[in-house]
Amino acid sequence: MITDKQIEPDVYPAHPTKAKAFLKGTLAIMPLTIAVVPWGILAGSFAIEVGLTPIESQAMSAIIFAGSAQLVALGMVKAGIGLWSILITTLLITSRHLLYAMAMRSQISPLPLKWRLTLGFLLTDELFAIANQGKLHKFDPWYALGGGLSFYIGWNLATLLGIVAGNAIENLGELGLDFAIAATFIALVMPTVKKPSILVCVLVSLTLAVVCALFEIQAGLLIAAIAGMTAGVLYAKVTQEAERAQQSANQLANTQAQARAGTESQTDTMTETKSISGEKA
Repeated sequence: MITDKQIEPDVYPAHPTKAKAFLKGTLAIMPLTIAVVPWGILAGSFAIEVGLTPIESQAMSAIIFAGSAQLVALGMVKAGIGLWSILITTLLITSRHLLYAMAMRSQISPLPLKWRLTLGFLLTDELFAIANQGKLHKFDPWYALGGGLSFYIGWNLATLLGIVAGNAIENLGELGLDFAIAATFIALVMPTVKKPSILVCVLVSLTLAVVCALFEIQAGLLIAAIAGMTAGVLYAKVTQEAERAQQSANQLANTQAQARAGTESQTDTMTETKSISGEKA
């Protein structure tokens, strides 16, 4: 039995009710949901082009729920590549979700099983971007559920639109809808580049991803991700980025404390002056 205590909203700033937390999650992910619509249309139309039925095309988005893996798998099906090659390739492409799960494990593992299964299925790049806000923002399952579920619905509606458009509009894939993939990931990455170590991570990952793509290395995304994270961590350790950031935070806290103390002292002095003036009068 799930109690309110087990899934009590614990995010900073705190959401007063489950409904408000759910709504905040929905609104937070809404720009990304809108941005992914062309991607979903492309996935639906491409599935029809490959030869899947409308039901099979919709089921692919409803069950797999992984845009890049779906598009790559459909391309391999169209090229007549074998099942095992498709499975291994999609496993490598979606392996980044293992990294997401590891990053959020401490926040999700205390939740009941049905919460872990639900959020695990809904975990995407977009949900990770809004729900994993670091140690200063505690995790709220209702906030994550609102974001993940609304994105899931948006993705499937976009796929349905692509299925309908794929049957009605010829050469839909030539409209450049695949650029939505790059645009979505750029929108996810850029707001997180707030420290030099993250910038190093992004640049190394970007460079290696391009190199691996040029040499047609199937595990290129995984290689680029691991190398980028390693480079970022090494840069942070060599430059003592965390220590310097902590020192800056402590200095700021001390400055604010001194300012508050000075303000309180001035207030007390003014109060005492008024009291003395009143007694003389």
